[in-house]
Amino acid sequence: MNQTRTFLIFAWLMVATLLWMEWGKEQREPLPTAQATTAAADPAATVPGAPEAIPGAPAVPGAVPEAPQVAAVPGSNPQAAAAPAAEGLVHVRTDVLDLALRGGSIARADLLQFPQTRDDDSAPVRMFDDAPERFYAAQSGWVSATSAAPSHESGFVAESPGTEYALADNADTLEVPFVWHGADGVSIRRSYVFTRGSYVVEVRDTVYNRSDSLWQGHVYRQLVRLPQVLKTGWTNPESFSLYGATWFSPGEGYSRVRYADFADEGPVNVRQSGGWLAMLQHHFFSAWIPGGSDEVTISLHTVPGPAGGMHHLIREVGPGLAVAPGDQASTSARLWVGPKLVGQIKAQGVPGLDRAVDYSRFSIFAVLGEGLFWILDKLHSLLQNWGWSIIGLVVVVKAVLYPLSKAQYQSMAKMRKFQPRIQQLKERYGDDKQKFQVAMMELYKKEKINPVGGCLPVLLQMPIWLALYWVLLESVELRHAPWIGWIQDLTARDPYFILPVLNILVMWGTQKLAPMVGMDPMQQKMMQLMPLVFGVFMIFFPSGLVLYWVTNGALGLLQQWWLIRKFADKPDAGGDRPAKAVARD
Repeated sequence: MNQTRTFLIFAWLMVATLLWMEWGKEQREPLPTAQATTAAADPAATVPGAPEAIPGAPAVPGAVPEAPQVAAVPGSNPQAAAAPAAEGLVHVRTDVLDLALRGGSIARADLLQFPQTRDDDSAPVRMFDDAPERFYAAQSGWVSATSAAPSHESGFVAESPGTEYALADNADTLEVPFVWHGADGVSIRRSYVFTRGSYVVEVRDTVYNRSDSLWQGHVYRQLVRLPQVLKTGWTNPESFSLYGATWFSPGEGYSRVRYADFADEGPVNVRQSGGWLAMLQHHFFSAWIPGGSDEVTISLHTVPGPAGGMHHLIREVGPGLAVAPGDQASTSARLWVGPKLVGQIKAQGVPGLDRAVDYSRFSIFAVLGEGLFWILDKLHSLLQNWGWSIIGLVVVVKAVLYPLSKAQYQSMAKMRKFQPRIQQLKERYGDDKQKFQVAMMELYKKEKINPVGGCLPVLLQMPIWLALYWVLLESVELRHAPWIGWIQDLTARDPYFILPVLNILVMWGTQKLAPMVGMDPMQQKMMQLMPLVFGVFMIFFPSGLVLYWVTNGALGLLQQWWLIRKFADKPDAGGDRPAKAVARD
């Protein structure tokens, strides 16, 4: 196999990848409004002494063993979602978050350090949103089979109604308290605790039992969203990121499901400890992280939304608390609402949480992506520019693969050396391709030419290239990150197509150095079109990825030119004449 076949292998892999991504677009569409399908088996029943069940709300999965069976958890209430936006809201502002709390839920959340566009007057990215047509919220409440309990829809009220909270300049934390008082003497105090510079909100509940009987209940936490229809195509990389729900447990590992596949997944009912659940989108995510030893049950549901369509819900139920008369007990969880910042995510010390930066569903690409980003991050700490860091990554990869590249170009040089002989064989056998192939393989065997020597480095680089594609797609650190001049966003396409054009020129130069042995004129013309075809593909890719490929190709071209000059005119091990002499035969 010669260098031409190497290009064909690369072309096949690239086209297959693009076809796979195009096919996946129809899998990413949210469920149509007419599909009022729920993943739960039965509608909710009213629990005696508990808040009235919401019609159509899904049944709660099995309760924690120590506690009684819980029949239902309130679902996504259309009436509550359609309520006036400002009613009952408590405004909270930190240095990185601007939120609106409504008792048992976070109704709105803006990311102050992440504008929607590069414009100076751009509004910040909004994660949670209480507008019915864009509904997205983090909710938490309690259920009890024996007595009353507050839900995320009603019960919790602010301890200081009308107060607006802001993180003081001289403070590192901010606590926002809510409280629920039951008629039987049981009360629950909820505190939202914010930390400077952090996208994690601690949600801590303390149950005080001042009644004469045992109180038992389960806390539930859920993320609810009305999925938006994403624009698809190569110019919209957000459509290729995971848009759906994920969860992780130390025993089961990482699981993911797109919103469009919620109904197909069936009634997911996973019991685990030490994990988390999340909803992901391009560059940002939200996640509930229960206590490391808390046993919870995770489930997926869909329920009708007030503005049409289906609300998609991922929920955890647990842990269960049994509080004796005169006693108190607490449970807490962390809520992440923000960008996919790898450093801050790993600082949480939560097993598997870094998988929220979803480089790929395939383990090999996920592992490669983590490694590539680690190198990029280290280079960025040195160079302070993500564009130059990508170029530095090329140098690192080239250095690692140099022994293979050297063998590849040695093989190419030897094939160039014997190209006149192969041309003579082609003229001798004419249209008898079978005899020509046999004679050519005999020549390869006699002269110890490895026809597959040029393929291995390309095949090894393909997983790296694909992994880097997802790294550049997912890395919020590169979002709106400039390189030089006209490249002001490495995750967007080149606005003037300069890098794709350079890529065409580099590939054309590489092709000129590659021997086209045994090819008829039609095949040669097709190969000459390959740089243009790949250049067109690259137009729509993130400019950071094209920068990587242009730099990789340019260094490879230089390396190829030098090694061919070094080895082309050398006699082979058997004492043959130099290549120039052979060419005159």
